[in-house]
Amino acid sequence: MQVIVRDNNVDQALRALKKKLQREGVYREMKMRRFYEKPSEKRARNQAAAVRRARKLDRKRAERDGVR
Repeated sequence: MQVIVRDNNVDQALRALKKKLQREGVYREMKMRRFYEKPSEKRARNQAAAVRRARKLDRKRAERDGVR
């Protein structure tokens, strides 16, 4: 990952780097790896995320089709 520093403006480059890291999910992954997660907990978390994604997709489809 690269960030270009223009006119010795390190603050702006640092802000851009933080935004890129946030977008890539690096901070979230660092937080997750801070402590050990049991495989069963990981499976449950992944399953819950899949359920949330499916429900969100259903809501978007219903809204698009006007089935409210």
